[in-house]
Amino acid sequence: MNEKDFLAKFHLPWSGGPAHDFPFPANTRPAAVLICLQPPFDDLQVLFTQRAMHLNHHAGQISFPGGKFEDTDASLIDTALREAQEEIGLPPENVRILGTLPEYKTISGFAVLPVIGIIDESMDLESDLQIDPNEVSRIFQVPLAHLMQKDNYYVHHVERRKQKFPVYFIQFGNDVIWGATAGMTALLSRHLDFYTK
Repeated sequence: MNEKDFLAKFHLPWSGGPAHDFPFPANTRPAAVLICLQPPFDDLQVLFTQRAMHLNHHAGQISFPGGKFEDTDASLIDTALREAQEEIGLPPENVRILGTLPEYKTISGFAVLPVIGIIDESMDLESDLQIDPNEVSRIFQVPLAHLMQKDNYYVHHVERRKQKFPVYFIQFGNDVIWGATAGMTALLSRHLDFYTK
């Protein structure tokens, strides 16, 4: 999937449905993640991180660079860019912002703004980025086209407060992306798929 095809559908009126996974707390904390696209432009790739194994929360889980809003951030877009720089050494000036998804509310009490950006030049993950080993164990890419195929997702339903809710999973190679991260990409895939029919 290239940038032109992606943007032709992405900027159409939202059709992906509600952006949350479980019944969420009334009081949420603002946060943001960066869904970062990069060349080759005829087959855009999406950047993912694997969280460090020693972390107390979500250790080893695959996620997007991101974190909670800080008072020094001018906006949630700045939060996503700052966190990406801190976690993987991605300079904010190298990222061109394409837009955002609806705020995604999580069971852990965060209201997460998924920020979509693109890097206009090819980048080597090993030589051009510098991970913070205190937060990240590795970085890798998944083709955007793979993430936008709704048939690649499988869903496990869990019950909470006598209601059933979906937990999304998608596999690429030996990696399984799940939880809120897969929920965000599944949401985006539903939006694009709506305009494919």
